[in-house]
Amino acid sequence: MITIAPCEYQKRRESLLATLTEDDVAIVSAASIVERNEGVEYPYRQDSNFQYLTGFPEPEAMLVLIPNREQGQVVLFCRDKDPALEVWTGIRAGQEGAVTNFHVDQAFSIKQLDEIMPSLLDGRKTVYSLMATQKTLQQQISDWVSTVRSRVRQDAIPPFTFKALEPILHEMRLHKSESELAVMQYAMDVSAKAHISAMKACKAGLFEYSLDAALEYEFRKGGARLVAYNSIIASGANACILHYQENNAPLVAGDLVMIDAGCEIDCYASDISRTFPVSGKFSPAQKALYEIVLAANLAAIEAVKPDNLYQAPHEVAVKIITEGLVSLGILQGDINALIEEKAYTDFYMHGTGHWLGLDVHDVGAYRLNKQSRPLAVGMVLTIEPGIYIAVDNNNVAEQWRGIGIRIEDNVVVTEEGHRVMTSKVPKTIKAIEELMVSSFEA
Repeated sequence: MITIAPCEYQKRRESLLATLTEDDVAIVSAASIVERNEGVEYPYRQDSNFQYLTGFPEPEAMLVLIPNREQGQVVLFCRDKDPALEVWTGIRAGQEGAVTNFHVDQAFSIKQLDEIMPSLLDGRKTVYSLMATQKTLQQQISDWVSTVRSRVRQDAIPPFTFKALEPILHEMRLHKSESELAVMQYAMDVSAKAHISAMKACKAGLFEYSLDAALEYEFRKGGARLVAYNSIIASGANACILHYQENNAPLVAGDLVMIDAGCEIDCYASDISRTFPVSGKFSPAQKALYEIVLAANLAAIEAVKPDNLYQAPHEVAVKIITEGLVSLGILQGDINALIEEKAYTDFYMHGTGHWLGLDVHDVGAYRLNKQSRPLAVGMVLTIEPGIYIAVDNNNVAEQWRGIGIRIEDNVVVTEEGHRVMTSKVPKTIKAIEELMVSSFEA
């Protein structure tokens, strides 16, 4: 299984340090352990920003970046080695392992955090931290700065400016390296196999969770410890609920199934949606709507290329979907006027994509100077147009009601234009029907 090498994390820290002045300090905390219920914890998943800078997989850790510090610019606080506890909860790196295996300059016990941090802040003017998401850390910083202030008579100089690290760090995360793309491609390939397995496993009389099981099996077989997000397996009218979660309805002949699912590898996400018929054949109404969504998907992907605006794929998709809905009589009126009035949002109410990376809805600004930003090489985004017609929508003919369709691919911007990273999952009507019919016959 492909992972990010320690030297890349080191380069990321060096890049972040290069944006700071000698009067700055940056602090990032690891994710906390979260209890699910009494005595049971959720599977641990590292904070994405901490992961991006360290690759360090343990809780109870703190990264401090201190430009031009003689004893080392990269300091990590982490748990001590504890053989007795490690028997129960797993091996810890300890301070020696943090330096040796994760290439930090200096490591201290997390138990020494409150003792040492004031001295690391002394003489620094500006403290950078993740203000939006790491609220507990803000209180800790306040306490440490108060300690420095209490020492002013001993010539201590406390920081007086506090800034958000998000704009710097999130812009770094938006532009993926070749190593990141390799890990993401592996995650997408595993997820592609999972979607194909779910299509092959599908038949009337099973339940949505039956397909969920097929997905999970392939995820785990491919080495994924976690899903990138809660899988959506929505059959029939359930597909009109964008973030459907129950995954327990029966699969009914004649219905469609919309699956939105992806695994996570080394904390990097994949995010794929496909829609297919339970019985292996699209009905005429399903086919008509599906062809519109597929056309929007393909055209939006073609709009992904360097210097094109982020908003361009959405605009292309909206136009094709609006035209298609008018051609079927679901919308009536002038195409341009309908787009201007956003009449399509009754049936297509979300954007055509989002950034993808360490978070499934990854960080990075979508707009610069209040304008849609240009796409650049190394950015990864989803392209996911859809049409959703509620079962109780009496404004449309009955044949269209209760149909929900989404087709989602993951696309990286390249120098030549783009590469579809999820192309291994069938999405044409012909390819889907042939795959499913062959599985019925097997």
